[in-house]
Amino acid sequence: NLLLLNLILGTIITMVSSHWLLAWAGLEMNTLAMIPIISKQHHPRATEAATKYFLIQATASALILFASTTNAWKTGQWDISQLSLPESTIMMTLALAMKLGIAPLHFWLPEVLQGSSLPTAMIISTWQKLAPTSLLLLTINSLNEKTLVILGLTSTLLGGWLGLNQTQMRKIMAFSSIAHMGWLFMALMINPNITLITLIIYLLLTTAMFTTLISTTSKTLTDLGTTSPLAPMLLSSTMLTLMSMGGLPPLTGFMPKWLILSELITNNFLLISTAMALSTLPSLFFY
Repeated sequence: NLLLLNLILGTIITMVSSHWLLAWAGLEMNTLAMIPIISKQHHPRATEAATKYFLIQATASALILFASTTNAWKTGQWDISQLSLPESTIMMTLALAMKLGIAPLHFWLPEVLQGSSLPTAMIISTWQKLAPTSLLLLTINSLNEKTLVILGLTSTLLGGWLGLNQTQMRKIMAFSSIAHMGWLFMALMINPNITLITLIIYLLLTTAMFTTLISTTSKTLTDLGTTSPLAPMLLSSTMLTLMSMGGLPPLTGFMPKWLILSELITNNFLLISTAMALSTLPSLFFY
């Protein structure tokens, strides 16, 4: 309970801070509370997951500190919204992408989720996305568009393709998370309001999906198949959640994707929007 409190406190500190050092301290509290939560199963896999998580988050934190210090050194500004140095901006975007598990910095996410228990995997996929996203939203005016496009497009494509061959539910959820975060990065380039909608809908759908997995203790696709006779209502609602995550039209998950694509087309990013739309097909297939 103390760890969860620390986790929540760390995120809130990051979200309300306007000074880079305070935001960094919040992220550190968050990471340090997460490590014992992952490794509390006392299983070699859990220990491995905790180690991987620690190394990645520590690297990202060091990059954030480096970027903000460089920015403060050159401009004399510690304010989060005053990130004006181009090098610092790109470094910061990459560090936060690493924290969010955005491709090509995504390799840790499936491994860490696979090594954790289902409730822990849910925390990593949902709550742990809040702090980095809030920092991205605070620095939205100075973010580099090309970097966002490259990271966003790579994530949606890789998240779709790499998820195709998976049988483990936690790995499927990890690749789904990578793809959704790619859409989030695309939304950042266009409009902060769309970014917020994308994030909220992603959090709701992922929480719903993990709640189902936790209540049926399903770890693989076959587990989920065998629970269908026991809880037909639960399975049909799970089907709807999955289709919504894939972004099928009448469902909620379609809305952010539609908004992002229409904005991209309005801004003449035709090739990118076509690639984004096609990248949802493999995701839909494995859902």
